[in-house]
Amino acid sequence: MLEYYKRGCAILDVLGYTDHSPAHTRLVAEKAADILKAFGYDEHVIELAKIAGFMHDIGNAVNRHHHAEYGALLANEILKETDLELSDRVRIVSAIANHDESDGVVADPIAAALIIADKTDVRRSRVNEKDPIHFDIHDRVNYAVTTTRLKCSQEEKRITLYLTIDEEICTLYEYFDIFLTRMTMCSHAARFLDAQFSLKVNGQKVL
Repeated sequence: MLEYYKRGCAILDVLGYTDHSPAHTRLVAEKAADILKAFGYDEHVIELAKIAGFMHDIGNAVNRHHHAEYGALLANEILKETDLELSDRVRIVSAIANHDESDGVVADPIAAALIIADKTDVRRSRVNEKDPIHFDIHDRVNYAVTTTRLKCSQEEKRITLYLTIDEEICTLYEYFDIFLTRMTMCSHAARFLDAQFSLKVNGQKVL
């Protein structure tokens, strides 16, 4: 499977995208697990979310456009070789196929956790090109984020993303220009977990 990520990263490097390597997918897998743990889901569901999180971006090896759908097809072929039950494989594949904000649909807790974990991975270290002269808006937005934290509270029924943004690098307008659809998808996903999604930037609630 790592060969798919190698090829996907090579393609995205040419396109100038931020990091979508196994470093990103491992983080997404861990965050998806943490989200479901915080809301009391059982270990089996958590394990399926971790698998979906780690595999969710392999479709970039085929093409960035429709990478979620390509990734689901590739994941299905890989998971056929395991001892996973068909019902579990279908849940993983469905979550992967629906994680992109362009046309994804939240249908179960695994998909919800994957979406929130993926869309909230905003951080300076995702920027592959470190020379600011060559930054596009995606680079600038990610590079401007100096700290990030995701807090999940079952008691408050709330998932909150805390960001510290250097507004000399990126304005809040630029952040929302790139991330509004992703944050909206996180809100839909949080409701599936019987929670609300909030965003706080530089100490101020903005969503």
